[in-house]
Amino acid sequence: MTELIHALRTPSADPGTGQVQIGDAVSRVDGRDKVTGQARYAAEYVPDATEAGLLYGVVVSGAIARGHIKAIDTDAALAVPGVVDVIWHHNRPKIRSFDIFYKDMTAPGGSPYRPLYDNEVHYSGQPVALVVAETFEAARYAAALVRVEYDVQPHETYLLEHQGRAHKPSRLKAGYTPPPDVKGHPDEVWDKAAVKVEASYYSGVEHHNPLEMFATTVIHGADGHLTIYDKTQSSQNSRWYVSHVFGLSKDKVTVRNPYVGGAFGSGLRPQYQLPLAVMAALKLERSVRVVLTRQQMFTFGHRPETQQRLKLSANADGTLTSIVHEAVAETSRYEDYVEVVVNWSGELYACEHIRLGYKIVDLDHASPMDMRAPGAAHGVHALEVAMDELSYALNMDPLALRLKNYAEIDPTHGLPYSTKELRECYLQGAQRFGWENRPLEPGTMREGRELIGWGMATGMWDAMQMFARASAVLHADGSLVVSSAASDIGTGTYTAMSIIAAEAMGLPLEKVRFQLGDSTLPVAPIEGGSSHVATVGSAVAGVCEKLQKTVFKRAKDMPGSPLATARLADVEFVDGVIRLRNIPGTSVPLTQILAGIEEPLEEKYLMLPNMLKQMKYQRATHSAVFVEVRVDPEFGTVRVTRVVSAVAAGRIINAKTARSQIIGGVVWGIGQALHEETQCDHRLGRFMNHNLSEYHVSVNADIHDIDVIFVKEDDRIVSRIGAKGVGEIGQVGVSAAVCNAIYHATGQRVRSTPMTPEKVMQA
Repeated sequence: MTELIHALRTPSADPGTGQVQIGDAVSRVDGRDKVTGQARYAAEYVPDATEAGLLYGVVVSGAIARGHIKAIDTDAALAVPGVVDVIWHHNRPKIRSFDIFYKDMTAPGGSPYRPLYDNEVHYSGQPVALVVAETFEAARYAAALVRVEYDVQPHETYLLEHQGRAHKPSRLKAGYTPPPDVKGHPDEVWDKAAVKVEASYYSGVEHHNPLEMFATTVIHGADGHLTIYDKTQSSQNSRWYVSHVFGLSKDKVTVRNPYVGGAFGSGLRPQYQLPLAVMAALKLERSVRVVLTRQQMFTFGHRPETQQRLKLSANADGTLTSIVHEAVAETSRYEDYVEVVVNWSGELYACEHIRLGYKIVDLDHASPMDMRAPGAAHGVHALEVAMDELSYALNMDPLALRLKNYAEIDPTHGLPYSTKELRECYLQGAQRFGWENRPLEPGTMREGRELIGWGMATGMWDAMQMFARASAVLHADGSLVVSSAASDIGTGTYTAMSIIAAEAMGLPLEKVRFQLGDSTLPVAPIEGGSSHVATVGSAVAGVCEKLQKTVFKRAKDMPGSPLATARLADVEFVDGVIRLRNIPGTSVPLTQILAGIEEPLEEKYLMLPNMLKQMKYQRATHSAVFVEVRVDPEFGTVRVTRVVSAVAAGRIINAKTARSQIIGGVVWGIGQALHEETQCDHRLGRFMNHNLSEYHVSVNADIHDIDVIFVKEDDRIVSRIGAKGVGEIGQVGVSAAVCNAIYHATGQRVRSTPMTPEKVMQA
């Protein structure tokens, strides 16, 4: 295949960045490329000038929620000048039929959706055809001319009307753990309890809406090789999917995702534009680009509609005596999408009697999919609002209630925590916020026409580690290139990995380049679950440790070396030299060690989690969130004016991007609390507010002061570098803290999200 005009760029730090250490606040090494437009995203690659021009595909979306396609009339579309083909299930290229070939690395149990496979319609908005043309404008116009005749069948899309047929789900989803067995006798204890609360909590559908739309550009090489630029959270997962669906050798497919404009879980699974673009490229033997519209971004997975019921009881002194937490969530007709929703209630607080339950209902929607802090965003919200309700039933400060029931060991499994600095999160967050000045009685703080409320909540998320490989190449000029097929969806992966490598080898940051976003690089897991730094970062640390040994051996063997009798433990790599610890004058520059080498020094490393060690501990990140709201009681409008988020997430690799991650999570938590919900017209079975005008997200005017505290923590059980992860924990607990602050302001409880003005007024 001929070379592409625009080769894959891998950013390096700007000159002058200098020496860095883990924990420093470092600007993104890819920042300059992004702000100057040098960074290229999935829809910005073009074929080599010697190859045929790029074709453009536009998806035709289905108009019914359930039924079958009787016929498709493509004549008018094909008559449009520049239109090359209209691909649908009757004329698509051959694809495999068995479910197993469509199961990507994160697929839940069931039968994955197969785009353009047959005439069955599973949900409103599913792709029914792809119009391919020489220009995007021709394809878009022709797509509007395609006429589809349907055999319509009755559909069901409203969770609350169909809870009666809820069922236990399949367990076959990576990362899913079903609720544990009942502990003690929670129902009997609750019945006899001195103080108890019971309530139901509803959460509506949310859609991801990253800034970059889902897009795939397939460059069809002269030799048939497909180079695919895809919006994905794993180039290797997309390659896996394409290779299996189309029966292609993995040597014939390369997937790249060097830059991803946000994903938040929506890119964990391959979305349908990927197979449609490949279909067109294979059938027409041309390069093809397919970009979804903003409206079509609402036609695949979403955070599922969920209904929860919680019962808590306590002694008069605030000691929890029972927890009962049950949840029912939606899934599609064809897959059992699952989340860990209720398990958090068995892990956050000490309690001897716990019962947890989780079921799903099959509906005529697309399969839901992971959205930032999946399961915890809903489950911890309900638990933390219920805990707030219990605190008022006890006439007890909400923070005091949580400290009273602080779990020193995992209540469900009886395991110690690898590290747990949640108590310090409570204390530092409360002090920064000024929680000691909070009056216990609701509705007692006011300024002008606005009621003021203070609320708080706990956050918790898993501290996960997968397996990964990394390679490192040290050149004679002292520059280092480290590689792994990781992804950076805006979280700062490029920078974090560069910092780890630079510190390990004692190099200035501008001498280090980290390569990611290419399926041909050493294997890396999907970027999700806040596991990337603990996983890929540990692989980078491991390969650099091997490289240290190789370089040190060369230094020892040099004639007249001052390190000839030293051990590796006696030296340190710093400022571009190897030197004896505490003896600054005894050093050898790396460039001197590497002088004259014919080939760069290269090492490879496979990072495998120490499961035997890790399984003996409960591993999690924790946070304490404190929120101030101001409520206009006449209009029901809520302003979140102040947030303090204190986070214990292990060792922080880059203080600047980690803080940015927490701020982003807090902003989304405010959106979950007050703004975001996708409305379905159940008569049509269709999401209606499918744009950024009617689907409300938090904007600048909604966001005020957000203060982030990183509580000191170093967890060598979770990862060799002491890090956990910060992607998810920033959002967990925020919506509950907002809800609790609204109650403190008004004395009225809102038990469904989003807490829009009409709900606040009606409460």
